[in-house]
Amino acid sequence: MIKITKELKKLIEENILAFATCDENKNPHCIAIGDVKVVSKNQVLIGDNYMVETIDNIQKNKNVALVVWNRNENIGYELKGKAEYFTNNKWHKMVQKIHKGFPAKGAILFTINKIKKLA
Repeated sequence: MIKITKELKKLIEENILAFATCDENKNPHCIAIGDVKVVSKNQVLIGDNYMVETIDNIQKNKNVALVVWNRNENIGYELKGKAEYFTNNKWHKMVQKIHKGFPAKGAILFTINKIKKLA
């Protein structure tokens, strides 16, 4: 089973990440995200503040990827898996607490099925 290590958790929660989705025609879309929270050994919670295209893509194609990189330590990871979008549930409430000062319109729960070390 896939497991987020302590080292990876620290990278995810303390750095800016690249989050990639694809639409139904497999056209890629990548954004920078922050304030991401590891919520289990293989799940990451991401808040939806202004992610119109990203959310549209997730609703059509649940396959996503996330890349985190720490330039100072020269280490990074690519995470692949499936995303689900939620409003008005426990994930959304958790995101609202994390994203103070932002709308937090919804929550993306990313379940990781592959971790690849990049360096």
